[in-house]
Amino acid sequence: MLPSHGRHGYHPWRGRPRWSWPGGAGLAVYLGVNLEHFAFGEGLGAELAPGASSGAGPHPDVLNYAWRDYGNRVGAWRLIETLDELSLPCTVLLNSAMYDHAPGLVAAHRARGDEMAGHGRTNSERQSVLPEAEERALIAEATAAMARHEGVAPRGWLSPWIAESRATPDLLAEAGYRYTLNWCSDDQPVWHKTRHGPLMAIPYPQEVNDIPSIVARKDGASQFAEMIVDDFDERLRQARDGVAQVMGIALHPYIIGQPYRMRALRRALAHIAARRDRVWITTAGGVFDHAAALPPGSIPGE
Repeated sequence: MLPSHGRHGYHPWRGRPRWSWPGGAGLAVYLGVNLEHFAFGEGLGAELAPGASSGAGPHPDVLNYAWRDYGNRVGAWRLIETLDELSLPCTVLLNSAMYDHAPGLVAAHRARGDEMAGHGRTNSERQSVLPEAEERALIAEATAAMARHEGVAPRGWLSPWIAESRATPDLLAEAGYRYTLNWCSDDQPVWHKTRHGPLMAIPYPQEVNDIPSIVARKDGASQFAEMIVDDFDERLRQARDGVAQVMGIALHPYIIGQPYRMRALRRALAHIAARRDRVWITTAGGVFDHAAALPPGSIPGE
């Protein structure tokens, strides 16, 4: 027998219970907007060109640091304008360091009524390499900052770099989290077992995601927009079989907030918004609320 994570069993797609999202929709769509801050002169970070994080050059890595901070200074504001124009909600995946670095940007999303989900302290670090006590402290620090600023603790979590230790689901449930976005292994929510009760894994995309698409695979802006449209249209077609699906779209303002990419993204999101009578456009928290209220046995992992 190969080692197993032990969080949930195998559940084939065919033969799952039939149920629907609000309004009878077979497809739920949410946008995950990553608001991230990075340390200057140290730590991890996505790279426009090979730099310190990949060992190709020394810190301070001004080129890549400035490229990433463009998202908070400019790109994220362009994205908000597009979301407002199309009347689209989003789930903000928030580094708690953003409260000090760009409080006005966080406030703008708060004013829109967007959901705030935890995304660690900063994407300059990974929680997966920490001893359990230190990982617990990281989660507690980020959660406390969000509860202080938002007036309520976040219910969902996406680890920086989607990095989990073997204890991460247990620590999240212990800290009061209800769902995680770390697992991309399904197109439906899945209940995970933890030491502190069930934790829902809501699908978060690693394909329809601008980092693996644009940074890793070097897809162009039009390719990424076409990917969104094709993924959406194919899921809408498949929804006729009665098995409800979740489609997430992962966005990082320093990537997608570049003007030429924003123009392509707007076309793709307008395509989805024009079909809101056939799908449920929501947040990750909305997905959790609906799925958690379904009769027992409706979603995998119970």
